[in-house]
Amino acid sequence: MLDTQIHYSEKYFDDKYEYRHVILPAELAQSVPKTHLMTETEWRNLGVQQSPGWEHYMVHSPEPHVLLFRRPIQKSVQ
Repeated sequence: MLDTQIHYSEKYFDDKYEYRHVILPAELAQSVPKTHLMTETEWRNLGVQQSPGWEHYMVHSPEPHVLLFRRPIQKSVQ
C-alpha cells in the first residue's frame, strides 16, 4: 500500500532556528519545483500545514520528497 499522507517531524533546534522536516507522499513529491525553494504559498498549495513563519530553506537532493523547513526562534520578552 502506498503512503498517501504528509508526515511531519518533531521540531529540533539550534541557537538561532527551530527546524522540522516534512515527508511528502510520492504523488505530491512530483509537484515540488526543482528550480527553486518554495514560497509559503507554494508549499501550502501542496497541502503542507504548519503555523506561519516557516521557510523552505534547503533541498536534500537524494530525497526530494523531504522538505526541510526552519524559522527563527522567538525570543521571549522578559
